[in-house]
Amino acid sequence: MSVSSSQRLTLAALLAAAAVPAAAQTGKPRTGGKIEDAEIEIVKERENQLPEAARNYDKVVLPPAATPDRTVRYTFPDFRLPSQNLNPSVRVLTIKQEELQPLQGNYARVGVGNYASLLGQAHFHTTRSQDHAFGLDLRHLSSARGPVDGKNSATSQSRLNLNGEMYRGATTLGAKLNLGRDRANFYGYNPDIERKPEKDSIKQVFYRADAQLFLRNRDRDAKFQYDLAGGFRYWKDNFKAKESDLYAQLRTAYYVTEKGRVRIDGDLSFISQKDSLTVSRPFVQLTPAFEQNIAGRLDVSVGATLGYTGDTINNASQVSVMPAVRLGYAVVEDKFVLFGGLGGGLQRVTLYDLTQENAWLGPNQRVADTRRGPTLFFGFNAAPARSLQTSVKVTLANDRNLYFYNNSRRDSTKFDLVYDPKATQLVNIHGELIYNAAERVRVGTKLDYNGYKVKTLEKAYHRPAFQGVFFGSYNAADKLMLGGELYVLSSSYGSVLRRTATIPAEFNNVVRPTDSVIDLNLRADYRFSENLSFFVLGNNLLGRKYERFLNYPTKGVNILAGLGYQF
Repeated sequence: MSVSSSQRLTLAALLAAAAVPAAAQTGKPRTGGKIEDAEIEIVKERENQLPEAARNYDKVVLPPAATPDRTVRYTFPDFRLPSQNLNPSVRVLTIKQEELQPLQGNYARVGVGNYASLLGQAHFHTTRSQDHAFGLDLRHLSSARGPVDGKNSATSQSRLNLNGEMYRGATTLGAKLNLGRDRANFYGYNPDIERKPEKDSIKQVFYRADAQLFLRNRDRDAKFQYDLAGGFRYWKDNFKAKESDLYAQLRTAYYVTEKGRVRIDGDLSFISQKDSLTVSRPFVQLTPAFEQNIAGRLDVSVGATLGYTGDTINNASQVSVMPAVRLGYAVVEDKFVLFGGLGGGLQRVTLYDLTQENAWLGPNQRVADTRRGPTLFFGFNAAPARSLQTSVKVTLANDRNLYFYNNSRRDSTKFDLVYDPKATQLVNIHGELIYNAAERVRVGTKLDYNGYKVKTLEKAYHRPAFQGVFFGSYNAADKLMLGGELYVLSSSYGSVLRRTATIPAEFNNVVRPTDSVIDLNLRADYRFSENLSFFVLGNNLLGRKYERFLNYPTKGVNILAGLGYQF
């Protein structure tokens, strides 16, 4: 039967109209599928509009209200002890991963390398949801052999992290649990003149646990912003030393005007440290401040930091009252900002953190919180070109009970915490330069100069004057991802006892410099498919067995290679 042109047009219009309600029927979203071959006839002057699909790639964010921008901009903390990277683990630059495909929140990878090294890593996470997020991370990295006497310098690190969040309106309720086990050996003896010790006799093991509950507001336009957290941290070592820390954190802000707010930040910690003695170490610090943006260019913050610590080492004051004044002026809006101010306060110091910097601490350490006196800081943040960011900050401070690591007089393979009884003057110059082009190319550097002026100690033991990192990454067509880091640390100092030449029974304290550090690390990831990838990591590729800590040479060239699977 023949059909005229007008009849064909009428039939096509009826079929298209019938397809619209069918497409609008709701149903469960598919996790995958295949597009079948079909012939499509386009009907002139007809337009079907579908609603925009939700993209839940990040946590659910409430739609912003139509209110003027009232954010008080601050990017310069008034008190932060410079990160010393005292034990710079060989880390390879993290490369931004590709966008996860639907219903793929899990991956696993395994690798092997020289020094009988083994890497295992797994990440399991719930798929994207508007009301919850739960995850599990596992990681293990070990080397059965090391730079001194094989197994006597073996190391291992194991981590298990659990996290979960529930979203209820503008409120996020969450919890975290972090467990860790680190194994190290005291291999800082001289294998040429000393008898090789048994591996178990120089063994050190650290166990860590950190459980935390938190509650925060995720409505960025609410007048009252809050972030509350509380938890318990536990640490112990192979010498049967223990540390229990019950802590709480408070971060709040209340907008009294569109451009002004009152901030209250607080920290509370109660530590019980058990070794040969039992020591209680309470800590509390509160910083109230008023912040105001004036004419869109000038940011002003005026407040004070009030603190108390139970530590009494070197008879340092237990009460601290310091200014918290900060000024920032946008010379060119979003392009160049000058800032400066006065600060100071207390810095909490724990064995939990110290033993992650230095795994060879000896038993019975006296731990003290650092008191930073009135501190002057100034600098600038700039974005001189697209994708380019830079910042410079200068800090002038006086620190009481700033800790240093020095070789123990009882056993030079172990380290003790030492303090200058008087204040340590510090000049810190910090600079950053980062270029990030559409997540394809990322290069940058972070540099620190630390000038320590100690009064009683001979040197600022094991605190280098200069430290820096140069990093870069490149994503080639979402298939090959390359990354690298170059660590540079200047030489520092340690001291050991040596017999005198005239009287063998007497010993002198001899100050010795450590090695400077130049450590090159490279990484390559190649994706065979959406699920399967291959990676190779090269650590300390210059092969310098430097001693970052006196008597402890590091491994030479270390290569790890393996496979990753995403599902």
